[in-house]
Amino acid sequence: MTTQAENTSSGLMAKAVKEGIFAGFIAFGMFLLYVGIETYQNIDNQLVWRTRWGLLAVFVVVAAIGRFLTVAFFKPMVDRRKLAKAKTGVLEISTEKSFFHKHFLKIALIALLLYPIGSVMLFGPQGSLKYVDNFGIQILIYVMLAWGLNIVVGLAGLLDLGYVAFYAVGAYSYALLSANFGLSFWVLLPLAGILAGFWGVILGFPVLRLRGDYLAIVTLAFGEIIRLVLINWTDVTRGTFGISGIAKASVFGIWSFDVSSPNYFPKAMGLATSSAWYKIFLFYIILALCLITAYVTIRLRRMPIGRAWEALREDEIACRSLGINTVATKLTAFATGAMFGGFAGSFFATRQGFVSPESFVFLESAVILAIVVLGGMGSLTGIAIAAVVMVGGTELLREMEFLKLIFGPDFTPELYRMLLFGLAMIIVMLFKPRGFVGSREPTAFLKERKAVSGSFTKEGHG
Repeated sequence: MTTQAENTSSGLMAKAVKEGIFAGFIAFGMFLLYVGIETYQNIDNQLVWRTRWGLLAVFVVVAAIGRFLTVAFFKPMVDRRKLAKAKTGVLEISTEKSFFHKHFLKIALIALLLYPIGSVMLFGPQGSLKYVDNFGIQILIYVMLAWGLNIVVGLAGLLDLGYVAFYAVGAYSYALLSANFGLSFWVLLPLAGILAGFWGVILGFPVLRLRGDYLAIVTLAFGEIIRLVLINWTDVTRGTFGISGIAKASVFGIWSFDVSSPNYFPKAMGLATSSAWYKIFLFYIILALCLITAYVTIRLRRMPIGRAWEALREDEIACRSLGINTVATKLTAFATGAMFGGFAGSFFATRQGFVSPESFVFLESAVILAIVVLGGMGSLTGIAIAAVVMVGGTELLREMEFLKLIFGPDFTPELYRMLLFGLAMIIVMLFKPRGFVGSREPTAFLKERKAVSGSFTKEGHG
């Protein structure tokens, strides 16, 4: 028995070494042109190139060691845990929840409400600006966008690669109506959402008969059409120059954040003059919008339309055979998801004070979709966690100057954020293929609501 175990262990190590070397060769081929060679302009304005063998070697070694550790230690450990659970009959979803698990949402909400206050107390008004804006508002915008897309992809199972178009419609609706008609934020916020929802219905009609990859291609084209219209319709959108000077949001029309205004909010409250107070106000607005999005999504999911979305996701033919109007079901999913995208777009416009087509490229749609998939399609909590990890992680890269000690003085961490983003996606999909939160709570239940594994629900591929 001992000899057999030793042979198995030595065979596993040999396999791990072999796969580690193979992964190193693959990493060398993948990163040779991307990392190993750098192009730049010299003093004569000529494009020249230089090699970065040290940085390339670091990437190759990390890939090789990572693959070795995965095959030799991590994968066998996971397999042993699964086998032990199967033998003991332990359920995949535990029925016993800890205090933190039971009250996670309440704790998270209290932490979010106190986050700006704590930032001001620790770093001062001006010092808190970075934490409230980059790590607070930025993450919450993506949470709201991902929750909106979750209605289309996670609940209805319609793969949408052009969601950024509704984000753009909301932003430009706010910018144009504010600049030309002088309407306030509180009037334009619902109006931008309604207009984006209208465009969601317009997109929904041509794709009623499409599913899967064909649906994805058409929605991708729709997103690009909107972007090209914004670039070329210069008489209205000002093209690539964008729209600047967008009015700031006010405190319900009572106080303003314009320094020259007589009812300037910090002055009325006896606070020091700082732009941080406006960012803190925006933080609570986007937090309220996220809470409204979550509440509406949960309520709709428990209503007949929400169950129709889930039925459509599981099997469209069976859904149609049960008498469900699939046309109305798809259109409501597109319109509702687009409406929340429009809300987020209008908030983005008032936060930035400037909008341009460069803010609404396909990469934004890909990032939002990745957050939905990584968090677990249909799971609001998982999507929020994924947004914090992915968006907050990329923002943290800007602060990681110590990485230059490892990768060299020329290493710029934020330039590699998408590379690390993709690496994180691969790791999560290997170990958590159903996303961060793999359990689901059914909308219809008998006597007691019990969480079930995400393996029993179909992924949203149309």
